[in-house]
Amino acid sequence: MTFMPWSSDLMLGIPHVDAQHQHLVALINALHDELDNPIPDRAVVGEVLEGLVEYTHNHFIEEEVMFQRYGYPQATAHTAEHGQFTTQAMHWLLRFEAGEEVDLEAMAFLKHWLLHHILQEDRAYVPFLQAAIAQAGAPDAITSEAPHAG
Repeated sequence: MTFMPWSSDLMLGIPHVDAQHQHLVALINALHDELDNPIPDRAVVGEVLEGLVEYTHNHFIEEEVMFQRYGYPQATAHTAEHGQFTTQAMHWLLRFEAGEEVDLEAMAFLKHWLLHHILQEDRAYVPFLQAAIAQAGAPDAITSEAPHAG
């Protein structure tokens, strides 16, 4: 069974953001799959952890550029969440590089944080960005298939 299955519930309707989120979910699953092995390969765990930290950082930068471009009013609070996650992820990476193992607590945190962030924090910016992008005349940036919070 997949640790963190991707589903349409996680889609925001912003194609490039959805693709990035799907990649982040795949990285979390790859990390979990390796840790689930009887003898996890430290090199693979380290590679996936580094990729997760790097990819997440780049994803956050892209979101923050969108916020700045369109004047998202909650950008400061959203960016602070990004900073907290990045700090925690770097903490685990540095501990791993110092010889510690990645544990189930870290995996649970990654899954919970990403689900909450996409379903609550990211979903909150979709209506604002839909309106701002439509007003700016960039109709292909966000599709009309964005799920509505319910």
